[in-house]
Parts: sequence; C-alpha cells; structure tokens
Amino acid sequence: MQKVLIYDETFEGFLTAVFKVYEEKLKTVQIQKNRNVQSSFFGENEEIISDKVKAERVWSGLQKKLTPLGRNQIYYSFLSEISGIENTMLAYIQQVFSSVESIEKDYANPIVLQLSKIMRSVGREKHRMEAFVRFKLTKDEIYFANIEPDFNVLPLIAKHFKSRYADQKWVIYDIKRKYGLYYNLNHVEMIVMDFPNEFDFTKTSSDFFDEEELDFHELWQNYFKSTTIESRKNRLLHVRHVPKRYWKYLSEKQPL
Repeated sequence: MQKVLIYDETFEGFLTAVFKVYEEKLKTVQIQKNRNVQSSFFGENEEIISDKVKAERVWSGLQKKLTPLGRNQIYYSFLSEISGIENTMLAYIQQVFSSVESIEKDYANPIVLQLSKIMRSVGREKHRMEAFVRFKLTKDEIYFANIEPDFNVLPLIAKHFKSRYADQKWVIYDIKRKYGLYYNLNHVEMIVMDFPNEFDFTKTSSDFFDEEELDFHELWQNYFKSTTIESRKNRLLHVRHVPKRYWKYLSEKQPL
C-alpha cells in the first residue's frame, strides 16, 4: 500500500518526512503539503510532525554528499512551491544517497536537469527582487517594501538586504504568502502582519507613510520622467530587463 506523508509546508517538515522514508524503508511513498492533500483509495495518510533533530540528520547527510550547488538544487526547488515538487526532490535525494559518484552535474539525468532548471528560475526571481524592491518610510520610521514574487524567495534575499541596509530598520513583506522579514538593526526575523482592509499596497498613503516619503516619491517620478529621452526609448528591451509584473514595485512606474 502506498504511504502518503503529510507535512506542514516547512523545509524542516519536508526533511522530517524524508527521514521517515528511510527510517521505515518505505518503497511506495508520496510527500504532500497539508493544504494540498489528495485522498487516495490505495494510500494511507500519515501526518508528519516536524522534528529538528531528524531534519538536521538528513541535511547533514546531504552536506557530506553534495556541494552548495547540489544543496541549492534541493532548497531552491522547495522554495519554488511547484505542485508535487516534493516527490521529485525525494527521488533526487534517494539518488544522491544511493550513488557513489556525485550526480548534481549529471544533466543527462532528467531529475537533475529538472531541479537545475527550477533552481535557475528561482535564482532569477531572487536577483530581480533584490534589484526591484523599493522601500517607503513609515510614520514609525521603519522602511517598508511589499513584494509578490512568483516563488518564495524571501529566505534567499534576507542576507542581501541585511548587508545593504544595515543601518536602518526595514520590513519586506510578501503579500502573496502573507509573511515578511523584519530587520531590527541586529537580526532578521520572520513576521506576520494584519493590514487594514482598506490598505492599498500600490499606494503611498499619508495615513501610514511619512510626508517626506510622499515628496520623495513624486521627486523620483519627476526625475525619471525628465531623464527619459523619448527618441531613444526601446520598449521591448526595457520590458525584457524589467518585466511588467515588477512595475508595481517601482516608484517611477506609478502615476503622479
């Protein structure tokens, strides 16, 4: 009978499920998120409780077998949130542990190739968020930015922004996944916030943001407009480098 392991959507929970596969020597198994459980007439569901010790044992084993490239193939694929990716990741991990030679650059292997492509896509989204995030100063003197990336890249961009904006408090909030990062001048922590029903993430409301921020917002738009040479516009090239779905983050793209 097939075993269906249901985990809590965390990376630690996924690794705990992998530990379960090896602990019980499960042959026919699926790993599913607890919000996407699909009932099966031929499967037995079991809830997996995240266990830090078990997760670290799996990750430690992978660190011995893989370079940072191989580990990123796993972690970035997890952050992609692609439906069913857990089972592809499990197959990859099983091949890693069963193989004497490294498989992480064996692109003739369809599983390795698939995870490598996903890793590159997630990596591109990470770099775009690092480039396109725009902060706005709130009345609480905290710089706030909202994002809505295609993949769950918040864990990947924390180090970049902590280093770049080390002297100011900031929040980067993923409005699609409803959680964010808060830097308090010492460390970065994960937060969840309750926004007012009327809160519009595309606007810079004086109810929430500092008046000087509103002035700068308009100044930046005027600067961008004044430095644009109409005859040299290349819209296709511009959209290629700055896809339209990112324009909502950019002050210079908002109407005056």
